[in-house]
Amino acid sequence: MTLDDGAARSAIAEARTALGIEFGSTRIKACLVLLDDPATVLAVGGHEWENDFSDRMWTYPVDAIWSGLQAAYADMAADAERRHGVRPQRLGAVGLSAMMHGYLAFDADGELLVPFRTWRNTTTGPAAAELSVLLGVNIPLRWSIAHLHQAVLDEEPHLARLDSINTLAGYVHQRLTGRRVLGVGDASGMFPIDPATSDYDAELIARYDGLAAGRIPALRTLLPESLRAGRAAGELTAEGAALLDPSGTLRPGAPFCPPEGDAGTGMVATNSVAPRTGNVSAGTSVFAMVVLEKPLARVHDELDVVTTPAGDPVAMVHCNNGASELAAWVGLFGRFAEAAGVPLDADVVFETLLREALDGEPDAGGLLAYNHLAGEPIAGLAEGRPLVVRTPDSRFTLGGFMRAQVYGVFGTLALGMRVLAEEGVALDRMFGHGGVFRTAGVAQRFLAGALDAPVSIAHTASEGGAWGIAVLAAYAASARSGAAPDTGADAEPLPLDRYLETRVFGGFDVDTVAPDPADVAGFSAYLDRYEAGLAAERAAVAAIPLRAARPTESDES
Repeated sequence: MTLDDGAARSAIAEARTALGIEFGSTRIKACLVLLDDPATVLAVGGHEWENDFSDRMWTYPVDAIWSGLQAAYADMAADAERRHGVRPQRLGAVGLSAMMHGYLAFDADGELLVPFRTWRNTTTGPAAAELSVLLGVNIPLRWSIAHLHQAVLDEEPHLARLDSINTLAGYVHQRLTGRRVLGVGDASGMFPIDPATSDYDAELIARYDGLAAGRIPALRTLLPESLRAGRAAGELTAEGAALLDPSGTLRPGAPFCPPEGDAGTGMVATNSVAPRTGNVSAGTSVFAMVVLEKPLARVHDELDVVTTPAGDPVAMVHCNNGASELAAWVGLFGRFAEAAGVPLDADVVFETLLREALDGEPDAGGLLAYNHLAGEPIAGLAEGRPLVVRTPDSRFTLGGFMRAQVYGVFGTLALGMRVLAEEGVALDRMFGHGGVFRTAGVAQRFLAGALDAPVSIAHTASEGGAWGIAVLAAYAASARSGAAPDTGADAEPLPLDRYLETRVFGGFDVDTVAPDPADVAGFSAYLDRYEAGLAAERAAVAAIPLRAARPTESDES
C-alpha cells in the first residue's frame, strides 16, 4: 500500500503502527510500519556500533546497548517527522530482535554479572562437546547453554550469585516491559526445544540438572519463558518508554510481541517459515536456515536445529564470519580512491567492486580468500586469520580477486550445506537477505552457483530483521484482535506462514536468479581448493599470534 502524507501522518498520530528494532552485529535498526499492512514502511532509523575484543572475549559494553537503542529510535522518529510531519507519541505494537545466542548472566537484582559474551566467542569447546554427548543433539559453541556450562566447568565465581540468563533481545525486552520472555526461535538458540510444546525439552533439562546439580540453580528457573509468534509478551512500561525515548515524547502502553533472534526475523523478512523454504542471511555472520519437513536422520556437527518463530524445526548452518572481511577490502579500495584525489561514496565503491567480480573467471582464477576474522567451528578454527592465497599460475585480476572475496563469504556456508544435501533435505525456494545483496545480480548470482539452486531477493532484503520483527509485532496485534471480546486471551486467526503469504508478501516483487552452470562448476572447483586450503588457515592461526593489544574490529576493518 502507498500512503499519501496525510494518511501516513494520521496512522502515526493514531498509533496504527508497529515498530521493529533489531540489534545487528554492526548496526541497530528501527523500522516503523503500518499496523494493518506491515509491507508499508513509514519510517526507518539506525545507529552504527561495533563489538569490542576485551580479555579475549567479543563483547558490547552495556552502555552501548542503551545509547544505541535510543539513537536508533530517535533517528526513526526524526525520519517520521521529516517524511510525514509528526513524531510518534504512541505505538500500536512493538517487537525487539537481536543477534542470537551468547551469554548475559544476572543476579537477583537484575545486575549484569559478567560482560556480555556474544555468539562470536569460541571459548566453549569443552562445554559444547560434553553437552552434545549428554543431550544427544549438537550443541554449538555459540549457544547460551554452552556458555553457561563452560562457566560451570571453569568454576567462575559469578555463578554464586547467578539468578537468570538471557539473550540480548530478551534482556532489552525485559527492561522495556518487565517480562522475562523469549520468542521460541530465540529460545531455541539457548537450549533445545521440544517441537510438540514449543518449550524447552523437559527431558533434556532434567539431564542437565543432573549434571550441574549443586553448582548452579535449576536450569528452568534460569531460562526465560518461551513463546510462539502471535502470543502477547507484555506492554511498554513508563520506565521502558523513558529508556527508549528519553525526550519524553513516547507514551507507555504499547503491546509487545515475543522478542526474537535475528535468524527468526530473517525467516520472516524473506517469507521463509514454511517447510521446504529457506534463506541465507549475509552480514557480519552468514547463516542458512532451512525449514524441515521431517527430523534429520542423525546428529551433525555442522548443523544445529532451531525453530521458526512459530516453533517449526529448522536446520541452521551458522558461520561466525560473513561479509566483514569483504567490507574491509572495500574500505581499503575506498581509501585508495580518496588518496588518489577522487573520493567515492562507500556504496559506489562497493557496487563497483562487486560488478567487477562478474568479470572474474568462474573459479576466481585460482585465487582463494578466507574471511575468518573470528574462530569458525565448521572449519575447525578456534581463532581466525583472514588470508588471500594464490599460486604462481593463478590469474591475479581485480575481477578474480573480488569474486574470490564474495566466494569467501559463502565458502564455509557451502561446506555445511553439503551436509543438508546428503540428508536429502528438499528446498522449493531459497531467499537471500542482507546488505551484500543490495548490488543487484552479483552476490545473488554467486550464491545460486554456490548452492546450485535458485535464489530469490525481495525488496525487503536490505531492511532485514528490523522489518521482520515489525511484521511479527503486527502479527501479534492481529492475533489479539481475533480474541474473544474482553477476555484478553491470545488467538491466532492465521498461522504465521499464511499471514505472511496473504497479508504481507502478496504484492511483493521478487527477483529470482537460477544457477548458471559455469558458476556452479566454478564454485565447486573453488570450494574443493578452499576445503583443502583450510590446512593453511589452521597453520596461520598456530603460527601468527594476535597482537598483544588487540584492536577492535572497527580498527581492523
